[in-house]
Amino acid sequence: MNKIAPEHLTRDAYVYVRQSTADQLLNNPESRRRQYALVARARMLGWEHVIVIDDDLGRSGGGQLRPGFERLLAAICAGTAGAVLAIEASRLARNGRDWHTLLEFCAFVNSLIIDEDGIYDPRLVNDRLLLGLKGTFSELELSIFRQRSQAALRLKAARGELYTTVAIGYRRSADRLEQDPDRRIREVLSLVFRKFSEIGSVRQLALWLRQEGIDLPIAVYGRQGRTVQWRAPRYNTVHRLLTNPVYAGVYVFGRTGSRARLDNGRKVITHGVARRREEWEVLIRDHHDGYISWEEYDRNQKIIAGNANMKGTMVAGSVRNGGGLLVGLLRCGHCGRKLKVLHHARRDTRYICNAEMDYASDKKCITFSNMRVDAAVSAEVLRAISPLAMEAALQLIADRERAGTERLRQSELALEQARYEVTHARRQYDAVDPDNRLVAGELERRWNERLAAVARLEEQIQSSQNELPRALRDDERATLLALADDLPRLWNHPAASSETRKRILRAVLSEVIVTLAADRLCLVLHWQGGDHTRLEVVKNRTGQNRWKTDVETVQLIRELARALPDLSIAPVLNRLGIPSAKGYSWTQLRVRNFRSVHQIAVYREGERAERHELILHEAASRLGVSKMTVVRLIRDGLLPARQACVGAPYVIREDDLDRPAVRRALANGRAVSPDLRQERLSFQ
Repeated sequence: MNKIAPEHLTRDAYVYVRQSTADQLLNNPESRRRQYALVARARMLGWEHVIVIDDDLGRSGGGQLRPGFERLLAAICAGTAGAVLAIEASRLARNGRDWHTLLEFCAFVNSLIIDEDGIYDPRLVNDRLLLGLKGTFSELELSIFRQRSQAALRLKAARGELYTTVAIGYRRSADRLEQDPDRRIREVLSLVFRKFSEIGSVRQLALWLRQEGIDLPIAVYGRQGRTVQWRAPRYNTVHRLLTNPVYAGVYVFGRTGSRARLDNGRKVITHGVARRREEWEVLIRDHHDGYISWEEYDRNQKIIAGNANMKGTMVAGSVRNGGGLLVGLLRCGHCGRKLKVLHHARRDTRYICNAEMDYASDKKCITFSNMRVDAAVSAEVLRAISPLAMEAALQLIADRERAGTERLRQSELALEQARYEVTHARRQYDAVDPDNRLVAGELERRWNERLAAVARLEEQIQSSQNELPRALRDDERATLLALADDLPRLWNHPAASSETRKRILRAVLSEVIVTLAADRLCLVLHWQGGDHTRLEVVKNRTGQNRWKTDVETVQLIRELARALPDLSIAPVLNRLGIPSAKGYSWTQLRVRNFRSVHQIAVYREGERAERHELILHEAASRLGVSKMTVVRLIRDGLLPARQACVGAPYVIREDDLDRPAVRRALANGRAVSPDLRQERLSFQ
């Protein structure tokens, strides 16, 4: 019975082409040719207009979203498809849902399904039964293949012999890994791990490598197999090196998995989902020679995880510039949340705990300035690490002498490799017939490129040698060693950045718990070694700040304000060398503001007269003598006077001018000076 009717031929024939993976696209071209050959068969069966749908090349038919299959279903529902051609049922679908949906739509609009074995009409019971069996076996076949292959992979991985790819820096040899014999690759990888232990940041390490002009190797897979290329470092490249456990001599299988979800009724599978370490299927330590130890790898992962920002309140975050040395280390002892830092352009940095996570809210657990807490914790840390100061100074001297040699060493290795490539290019050029210019011209161009690379590296090496830091002089070495005995001075040195201080604190402290008790802050320092230290820091009361003037200065200004105006008080304080609370010199405005804060009344003109008090020149004018004569009377104890400080005016009561001792001294004509060496001048 001929199942192809004129009604089918008036519509289009659709040829569906699909291969499941990209690997099949590269290595199985014959299957693809067989599927495209169905176009000729459709024309042979009588269709003039044949449409090929190959949008799903490289996509699995196991129920995932397939644009080409959706396009095919849309054409069937629109009634434009007279037949659907595929070499077998598995090309159309590998799951029951898609397969039976296709059968239902084809039966509804009277479309045929054609494969290499025959022509099927889904409206016929026998054909429908046969197509259903084909779909069921197609789905079963995929499940069996997947189960067998995954069981074989897991069995081989359990022995530590499964390698899908080989990390850069290693070579596969007889089902085992060996370090790459290329000395340049080994040394640059060791440099990356060594510098990360010093810098402690993936991003900063990538920036340092770029600044020093050090390239990193990457593995490139192509038709020629695995090749190594050297490229400028990127963040992702450095991050993969530091997070891959293979460099710790560990074999791991199952670090990533897949996750399935429904999206618009379709199954969407996400591959490469990272798993926690306890979920890894295979972990074999000491499997091969590593570039670092497992303990160092574990420490690196903790540093990288701790540097993550915007990961919640349980992560310390990366070290950044700015105020607040304890950012990321402080935790509220009342609610358990990590304390945030609040920067202000005109005020100190403040630590704030807000349970509502809303800075505009008044419901805050604790908030305090960073000054006293940072100083107290820093002093405790310096006291703890002071025995290691001399060792650190010697290490600093060694690092100073080794500075710049990493870049020079990598350039020398790159030059050695470039010279080999020049020699190899020359041998290729010598081996070809010079008359064959089509080949000889290209080889000559490659040779010239290698020579230019060698010249560029030689110039770079010469520049690096000129930029090497000079050796420390004896006096500079002695200065560094002297600083080891004075850690507070080194800690507060202007050249020491806040970022360096934060890294030191994080190196020795794991966390600081803060609780508020009455007028003080109670700190519990959790050291990295597991010990704990308790500290108490006085907390300012509301309205207090660290810019506080001492009591003696307050009393002095209070006394001067009863004798002098603000304009005259400022020079008196400046001559005495008394600065303001912030270390500035005094001005009329600062004196006025100080009086306002401390509620000291301003001096009024005529105020002394109301109290019947005189100053030096007024007393001299009243007595009809010079000011120096009044000073001598005061110094001899004959005339009582009050002086707030050296340089302040003498304050004399009017009644004291009429004392008999004062009148008698003036009448007797007291000597100019009691010094016996003072001679009298005779004017006869």
